[in-house]
Parts: sequence; structure tokens; C-alpha cells
Amino acid sequence: MSSNTVARTVRRRTLRAAAVALVAVAGLTLTACNDSDANASKPAASAGSNSADSATGAKGSDGSGAKGSDAKVGTESGAADATASPDRTETLADGSTGEIYELGEQHYRLKIVNDGDVLATFEANGEDAGLDANGMYVVLTMGGEVQSWMGDEHQAPGTFKLAGGWTAKVTKVGEAQYRAEIIGHGDVMGTMEANGHDAGLDANGVYIVLSTRGVISAHE
Repeated sequence: MSSNTVARTVRRRTLRAAAVALVAVAGLTLTACNDSDANASKPAASAGSNSADSATGAKGSDGSGAKGSDAKVGTESGAADATASPDRTETLADGSTGEIYELGEQHYRLKIVNDGDVLATFEANGEDAGLDANGMYVVLTMGGEVQSWMGDEHQAPGTFKLAGGWTAKVTKVGEAQYRAEIIGHGDVMGTMEANGHDAGLDANGVYIVLSTRGVISAHE
């Protein structure tokens, strides 16, 4: 295949992906979750794969809502991280420490550290990011807020009531791939998709993680 043909194919795929994203978020006021890098295991909560190639969240009757996209988890971070000091730290739900780094406008990195070991690193860059750490769920917002919790799990497939009055209809799409329709007031307001990486979002103060193992959990 020629380089021109490849370029045209990539442009067509990019346009199709953009069109799908525009349709998904139409009429919604959203905050989101973004890509990050890492791969982790830890004692109390081994970090699972972090998910979602794209995800949109939901809005309430006042027209507000949330959107999520993907985040990856891992053990490696840039060389600059080795010497950088976090802007602040927080104790997470499983007792580990979350180190928060402000990298730019609406761009934050979270390191999960236990006994000096970096167990996972992921970023929110213009969108929210989420992680299923095998029983501990973490959302990092694009404003640098960190929320973590344990429990409130629902195993797909099925339709589940979530915190904040949301309902999620979760289906298995493929191997390590799940999709959640986020429903409010009887209408589908958006979708989350965990496809090789977990998805997370901040739905106006209700934090949701959908994992590649088919678990959805929410917290407010």
C-alpha cells in the first residue's frame, strides 16, 4: 500500500472517530478522563488495566453532566519524575499514597506509591482519568482532584443503579471490552467504553470507573 493510501486511510478513520465523539457528546455539558501511562501490581490493590478509548458520561435534569475517555496504567514514568517533587499528596482508600503533579493547564499526573514503590502512574490531560486497581477505584480529574474508594461494585453484564441517581447498562462487547450506557431520567445520556484500558469519569461529583474486567463502580 502506498504512503498516500495509508495517509488517506488514517484521515478517514480519524474523521469517523471524531464524528462518533461529536454525536456522543451532543447536548451534554461534560468533564472527562484522559490517557496516561503505566502498568502496576500492588499488595492491597494491584492496579488493573486502565480503560476506555472513548467515553461520555451523563447529565442531570439541569443540563449538567460528565464525559470520560481513556487512561492507561503502569510502573514507568518520565525521567523528570525521578527528581520532581509532587505538588501535593493524598492518602488513598487502600492506605497507599497518591502523589499529584501539576504538569500544565488541566493536565495532572497521579502516582500511586506504597512503601516507596511506584505502583501505578496515570494522567488527566484535558479530560478526567480513571483506574480500577483490583478493588480500589481512582478518578483523577482534569482539575487535579483525586477521588478513591473501595466497594460499590457491579459485575457486568447487567443494568445497575449507581450513586447520584444514575443507571448504567453494561454489556460485554469483546474480550476485555465492555460498554456502559449511562442513563438519567430514562434517557441514555452517554456511554463509557473499557477496551483494553479502564475508563473513568467525574459526572458532576459522581465518580465512575468501568474496568476491562467488566466491573463498574461509582462513588459520590
